[in-house]
Amino acid sequence: MTGIVEIFVGLLLAVAVLALVARRLHVPYPILFVVGGLLIGLIPGLPKVRLDPQLVFLFFLPPLLFPAALFTSWRDFRLNLRPISLLAIGLVLFTTVAVAFLAHHFMHLPLAAGFVLGAIISPPDAIAATAIAERLHVPRRIVTILEGESLVNDATALVAYRFAVVAVTTGTFSLTHAGGQFLFVSLGGIAFGVAVGWLAEQFHRRVDDAPIEITVSLLTPFVAYLPAEHLGVSGVLSVVCAGLYLGWRMPEILSVQTRLRGGPVWDMVEFLLNGFVFILIGLQLHEVLRALDDSDLPVHRLIWYALFISVAVIVIRILWVFPAVYLPRLLFPTHCRNDPNPPWQQTAIIAWTGMRGVVSLAAALALPLTIQDGSPFPGRDLILFLTFIVIIATLVVQGLSLPPLIRQLGIKDDGSTEKEERQARLQANREALARLNQIAERDPAKIDARDRLRIEYEDHIRQVEGAESKNAGTPLRRFSSEYERLSHEALQQERRTIIHLRNQNVISDEVLRRIQRDIDLAEARLQNPR
Repeated sequence: MTGIVEIFVGLLLAVAVLALVARRLHVPYPILFVVGGLLIGLIPGLPKVRLDPQLVFLFFLPPLLFPAALFTSWRDFRLNLRPISLLAIGLVLFTTVAVAFLAHHFMHLPLAAGFVLGAIISPPDAIAATAIAERLHVPRRIVTILEGESLVNDATALVAYRFAVVAVTTGTFSLTHAGGQFLFVSLGGIAFGVAVGWLAEQFHRRVDDAPIEITVSLLTPFVAYLPAEHLGVSGVLSVVCAGLYLGWRMPEILSVQTRLRGGPVWDMVEFLLNGFVFILIGLQLHEVLRALDDSDLPVHRLIWYALFISVAVIVIRILWVFPAVYLPRLLFPTHCRNDPNPPWQQTAIIAWTGMRGVVSLAAALALPLTIQDGSPFPGRDLILFLTFIVIIATLVVQGLSLPPLIRQLGIKDDGSTEKEERQARLQANREALARLNQIAERDPAKIDARDRLRIEYEDHIRQVEGAESKNAGTPLRRFSSEYERLSHEALQQERRTIIHLRNQNVISDEVLRRIQRDIDLAEARLQNPR
């Protein structure tokens, strides 16, 4: 028990230190976490930490997928459903088949084992794609497509993985049966996820208690995942659909307190789990090397296989993405009227962003040791080694090269999100101002309060209109800079005063915390009006 606690504390320390270093170096943190895990694993004398596949599938995956789906724009997801489907389903299956035949031809893996390898390394990682793409200030549509792909592709890959493993262990495979099972698993997962989302919605509508609601929100991904897996349907799709369903209704069903408290809770959950996951990937180096101890393959051939398969998965994605984007528009010209050809530079970024992650490694580690007749699972150690190298190669090479590639291609945020926000703020403030005037007309006693509020709303309207006329990319401000500066000074004085009163034993710490929370919320309203 003591050893587990020490490992947990050590991982927490590593997450904090590596995240700080990543921030200082301006490197996406998944990359530094993996590299840091590799380096930590080489330190002699440290306990070896093995990544349990069941821990990934049952503990890490649901709470990491759920908030990604929860905060996904359903409108943007629906509008980009075609490219997302082509990547999350079409590309995953294409990669699985292509890798299977390449591994069979060049590495002499049995074809069925090649399909296992292809299914394992076919899905780009949801965590890596989101963490890296959001930092790069690319057009919103690129982020939407990458996030949408990474939400759904795990389900496709894991279903293909399940059938491929069965084919290897039993020696039989039926395409008709697999196709029917694929539909059942997918549609069943979607239906179960929507049902869980609906049940969670009913709970939140009837309960107004922030700690309880946050606890239920933390349980929701597990409620969506575990029973779905026991029923034989896709737990991944169930979690994603539950998150998308609740994300659409969340602004209406949650109280202000639940939103204020729940956001930081989920931020911490995501940060810690992401850190653990990527550091644990790096720490698996010893597990991979141990698996190769009994291998008959020479080192130079292993290196060749690793380079070959890493380049192959990158090239396969590029070969799929460009035709998938432009060929339908050539065959169906009417489609371009609603969705014109995107610039090739944006297509290139989507084609290059294919980092693999923990789901691939967990699937490789979960491979059975033997098949049905008791003989060893063909190529298991090689599959594990290649999966590990593909994850490291795509994360480091593609992840580190994305920022300079984006600068070289001249891709910038198109400002569409800011434009939508500006228009929404203007309309909301104008209608609020009109509502205040209506109230004051019916109740003259409220005119003084109306006038004070009107000054704030009119000032905000001027700020938004001014930003719109100057530059579409100008950050939106809730108040004028003079108002913000004076308000900040006043709040700082309030904070100093209550701390002084606490230090003089005039007020208790509880009173200090209550007042300080109000001051913090007021300051946050000034600094981050969005």
